[in-house]
Order: sequence, then C-alpha cells, then structure tokens
Amino acid sequence: MLDHVLLTISPHDKWVHLVDQYGDDLFDFLHNGAPKILGILLVSAVILLFIRTLRTRLIHHSERAAVAGLRAQQIRTLASVVYSVGVFLVAFYAIAAILDVFRINVGPLLASAGVAGLAIGFGAQTLVKDFITGFFILIENTFDVGDVIRTAGVQGTVESLTLRRTMLRDADGTVHMIPNSQMTIVSNLTRDWTQLTLHVSVDYKENSDRVVSLLKEVSTELRNDPNFSGSIVADPEVPGIDRVSGDTVDYLLLVKTRPGQQYAVARELRRKIKDCFEQQGIKPAGPNRFYVVGDPTRS
Repeated sequence: MLDHVLLTISPHDKWVHLVDQYGDDLFDFLHNGAPKILGILLVSAVILLFIRTLRTRLIHHSERAAVAGLRAQQIRTLASVVYSVGVFLVAFYAIAAILDVFRINVGPLLASAGVAGLAIGFGAQTLVKDFITGFFILIENTFDVGDVIRTAGVQGTVESLTLRRTMLRDADGTVHMIPNSQMTIVSNLTRDWTQLTLHVSVDYKENSDRVVSLLKEVSTELRNDPNFSGSIVADPEVPGIDRVSGDTVDYLLLVKTRPGQQYAVARELRRKIKDCFEQQGIKPAGPNRFYVVGDPTRS
C-alpha cells in the first residue's frame, strides 16, 4: 500500500519534499551550527594572534644590540618552536571542534591522540623536563653563553646552551654535558659584576693605618689606570684588618669587577702591592709568606 502511495507522488512533489528537508537542515545549521563554528574560528584566531605577537616580541628582543649573536639565534629558534607548536595545537583542536559540530564522531581520534601522548609522556618524561627547564632558562635569562656557573655539582664556563642540555667547561678543560632538568639550583658567578677578595698578609709590627692607607692608594691608582678603569665597576674598598694570627695580620681588600675581568685585575693588584710594599719598606708576614693571597679558583 505504501509503495503504491509513493508511486503516485509526482516528481514535482518529490523535489518539493526534498527541498523542504534540506531547508530544515540548513536552517538548523544556520541557527545552531554556524554560530558555534564562528565562535571556534574567532577564539582560534585570537589565540593565534597572541602566539604570533609573542613570536614577534621574541624576535625583536633577539635583534637588540645588547643580545649576543649566539643567544639571539637561540631566542629566534625558541620563538619558532613556540609558534609551530602553538599553531599545531590550535589547528588540531579547532578542527576537532568543527567536526563535532557537523556531528562527526571525533572520539576515536581524540582517544588515539590521548593514548599516543600518554605513551610518549611515559617514555620521554626526562626529555620533556629537559625541554621545559631549557625553555624557562632562555626566557628568564638565568645564564648566558660565557657565564661561569655552578650547578649539578660542577662549575665551569657555559660554552653551549640548548633546550635539552647545557655544556660547561671547567678550569681543567673538562667538558660537562648537563641535562637541563638536572639543574635544580644554579649559581651564576659572573652576573653583572664579580667581587674580587684579596687578603694581604703583613708583619704584626707594621702600623695598621699606614698599611690601610697604602692599600687604598694602590687600589685607587689601579682604578684610575686607563688599562683597568673599564674593568673595575666601583671604587675599591679596604675594610681593614680581617684576621690576626701570631705574627701575621691579614688586611682585606675588595674590588668589584666586570665578569671575567677579576683575574687580570687581581694579578695587577698583586704586582702593584708587592712593588709598593718593597718601596715603602713594609715587611711581609714571614720569610716564607706571600704578600697577597686569595681564592685560587677565582683569581
């Protein structure tokens, strides 16, 4: 009976019925689906604009004159990585959301992505931690190539820095490859300025005021020397007597220098102090004692 009714419907009525069905679907899409898709695209565009702005700021920062060439390249690489990962994530979730609007089941796709991400996460936890730590080292400028740092039980000069690992060379020339995730505490020994500490050992019988006056004179002379004035960032200080032991009196001399310049300044100070004390007849602490001592690892 139903077949007989369908056969009796004219072709014109069939087209009208089909248009009515598609019209209802189109109206439902324009009323419900289109605003959702528009909202998804709008939110995605805002996020992409933010990511692009972040990349542009990083690139502009790398082009500043104060940023060294190697670090500038690292910052540009970081900006590209951030932009690429951000665009991929935004595009992935936008496409998934739009497919869901069209009532296409994206559950299996998301489940597969979740399982794959979980497997990668378990298999590369340390690698992920390395990259995250390296990202924050670059962003926060914890240290730079050429800085002397102490971390993970070793100390040395930073020769290379990537998102995964940092390469240090110590005073013996040994190269240390340190995964960034292992650097829980970082001590930067050459950030902004370095304090040079010298202990000048003099015979107990020498006049203290005279010794302090001579040390101030020598250090001030070095501060005004054109060859070293650019290496010293503040006026040297002579606080006075640091220690008295038997026939020995140690006087403390403090000099703030630019990073890496403390070694040359310390050597020149020792030479000037020795020459000055010899000219002024200042006796050393003992026949087998040097005039000036200090931390050999730092000067």
